[in-house]
Amino acid sequence: MYTDVTGIILAGGKSIRMGENKALMKLGSKTVIERMVDIVQPLFSNIILISNTPEEYKFLQLPIFSDVYKYRGPLAGIHSALKNSQTEKNFILSCDIPLMSHAMINYIIQYKTNKPVTICKATGYTQPLAGLYNKSILSKAEKYLNDFELENSDKEEYEKKKCRMHSFLDTIEIELLNPESLDFYSDNIFFNMNSPEDYEKILNYDWN
Repeated sequence: MYTDVTGIILAGGKSIRMGENKALMKLGSKTVIERMVDIVQPLFSNIILISNTPEEYKFLQLPIFSDVYKYRGPLAGIHSALKNSQTEKNFILSCDIPLMSHAMINYIIQYKTNKPVTICKATGYTQPLAGLYNKSILSKAEKYLNDFELENSDKEEYEKKKCRMHSFLDTIEIELLNPESLDFYSDNIFFNMNSPEDYEKILNYDWN
């Protein structure tokens, strides 16, 4: 169990494409958010949840923190996570990725690097919402969010653009891993559940 890394679950945003709060949808006998807690609980002695609707998650009995910068997308969630964490190293995991494995989390955390962010490229995409983030990037994230707010004061344009996570990652050093050759790798590990169609697919997984 990691005592020097905080496990952090991002409970998700507005779930516009899903049409309802994906974190509270059922996968077998448990909700998605309960499944996420089941993933991280055996690995981390400290776990926190990031949500702008904390009252919905009180039943988990975990520390819950909201975004400082509301409705700015996942970067705002990561910013809040780093701001409220008590450790330098933090494993961020979004509830969009309910098939994440212990083996992949361990691989990312234990990879030797001096860079402040360690994430994977898998299924053809950079995967920033399952990665190791050092608190040292907090001030850069805060500046980026502040600058974005100033540049996008028009509400309609702001909602269209949001604050792109990948654009922020272009401004900092990251360790980008390619795990697809690993014995334990499967594309399912990074399956992203964003739409009703994704939900239907993931229901076919054995949740017993």
